[in-house]
Amino acid sequence: MTKQRLIVGISGASGAAYGVTALKALRQMGVETHLVISKSGQITLAHELEMKISDVFALADVVYKIDDIGAAISSGSFPTAGMLIAPCSIRTLSEIATGVTSSLLTRSADVVLKERRKLVLMVRETPLHLGHLRSMTLVTEMGAIVMPPVPALYARPASVQELVDHSVGRALDLFGLPNNLVRRWGEQIGVGGAVT
Repeated sequence: MTKQRLIVGISGASGAAYGVTALKALRQMGVETHLVISKSGQITLAHELEMKISDVFALADVVYKIDDIGAAISSGSFPTAGMLIAPCSIRTLSEIATGVTSSLLTRSADVVLKERRKLVLMVRETPLHLGHLRSMTLVTEMGAIVMPPVPALYARPASVQELVDHSVGRALDLFGLPNNLVRRWGEQIGVGGAVT
């Protein structure tokens, strides 16, 4: 694998902007993206964003149908740096936690885990009941990183997009991908104890 390759999943949870922002950032970085969006994800995207699904597909290098179980990303022999699911619904989280996968989205996440690659789940749900927390514990014990998109208010975001950028930038940090989406504590803000 000469070019860095990352799978991006978009599930039906609210927060389609996280996945779209990740695709845009990864394209600018020259990272090859392999996109899979659940049917619920497509519906949520249509409600939340002023983009056509074809515009979202155009941001990725390769796009897979949700039921394409023979796709490259369903096999561990297809090398990737891992997978980001942004946003990640509780249903998606629960399927991954149990290993009972019903779509290419959860199958590819399962492959990432079995191959000991990085899986970052931007779980979007609140409040959480014990079943949700247990599923989070299970996937964490399996090697995934649960990263709810929690806003960093110390950066004094001026827009919803700045909140989204910060969370996506922090998720990309977990893959070791340098990015300028994050206003960083101790660099751009908070130097010497004062917010600038």
